[in-house]
Amino acid sequence: MIRRAAEEKVRELARGFPAVSVIGPRQSGKTTLVRTVFPDLPYVLLEDPDTRSFAEEDPRGFLSHYEETGAILDEVQRVPELFSYLQGVLDRNRKPGQFILSGSQNFLMMERISQSLAGRVGIIKLLPLSMQELSDAGIVPKRYENLLYDGLFPRPYSSEIHPGDFYSSYIQTYIERDLRLLKQVQNLSTFLSFMKMCAYRSGQVINYSSLADDCGITHNTAKEWLSLLETSLLIILVRPHHKNFNKRLVKNPKLYFTDPGLAAHLAGIQSAEDIPYHPLKGGLFETLIITELLKFRLNRGRDSSLYYWRDKLGHEIDCIIEYAGQTPIPVEIKSGRTASADYFKEIAYWNTLSGNTPEQSFVVYGGDQAQQRSYGRLISYSDLHPLFRFLE
Repeated sequence: MIRRAAEEKVRELARGFPAVSVIGPRQSGKTTLVRTVFPDLPYVLLEDPDTRSFAEEDPRGFLSHYEETGAILDEVQRVPELFSYLQGVLDRNRKPGQFILSGSQNFLMMERISQSLAGRVGIIKLLPLSMQELSDAGIVPKRYENLLYDGLFPRPYSSEIHPGDFYSSYIQTYIERDLRLLKQVQNLSTFLSFMKMCAYRSGQVINYSSLADDCGITHNTAKEWLSLLETSLLIILVRPHHKNFNKRLVKNPKLYFTDPGLAAHLAGIQSAEDIPYHPLKGGLFETLIITELLKFRLNRGRDSSLYYWRDKLGHEIDCIIEYAGQTPIPVEIKSGRTASADYFKEIAYWNTLSGNTPEQSFVVYGGDQAQQRSYGRLISYSDLHPLFRFLE
């Protein structure tokens, strides 16, 4: 079993809140995590028809079975009636870590929690595996192209399933089981086309009009559907950094899938061997690095501190890390395996504007060397520890 970095934070939340909710994309490892952290709690799966029927027909009686022992309630959003009754149980007992809630439909989970359990639930977001978690488990892919194609969802690493088969099933499950519950998605085939168009844009600034036109939908529908993907934690939207240094800035967010493998399969990439020649290579590599930095924050129960910067003249920094009130940390991301002086061009421009130093400027690249250069630090994608201290 691959140990998750979020384990300690989940334990910490359970010591302070009467309930803890673990949310994340479908198949990100939520159930395995909570059952590992709380092995003594009864596990109750509310997708089981008999269990769900009992909970729907008699929610008070259902919860009374677990009022003393507590429980893990998995797929709890399937029985929305439970949340109001659960509020009463939590308020009566005030026992830390009594109920652990998890589920795959984050838009429904968060709606129920905000309506009934606000202030009573500690929430942690769990994305797919990090490269560090794979490494700690003794899994070291030969090349980053394998990470980009295989992705980082746990199941392909714990079973014999081929990544192509996993993602094909994953996409259909998400669309057919999750999205059909939402009235604002009426045409599921159009939504699948929309997801594919988003995959081609992973690592790019969103042009809402272009995205809408490519899918034959309205500008507002594109925004609504992006919001659904974001709430599902299948994508993240990285906002532009607010400091303009007297330059006009691009204001739209950048789009990233939270798993490069999902983006690669939506884009129709057939194997890891195709990636070096694919136009999405750079975007997928940037997706990998951005999500690694984000996972470090989320696994510690913290919100994203990541931004990007681009002005109207075309100057851009791929990632800006807000760091404890200090000068923001610029990070450029390059998929090439051989470092070039050009990699530091935008870093040098940013430092001239901001007054930042080369010691706190970084280029993450596809090679395996670490060097301090005149304009910044060169680090390998496989060792991001020099950046993690700015994410604490």
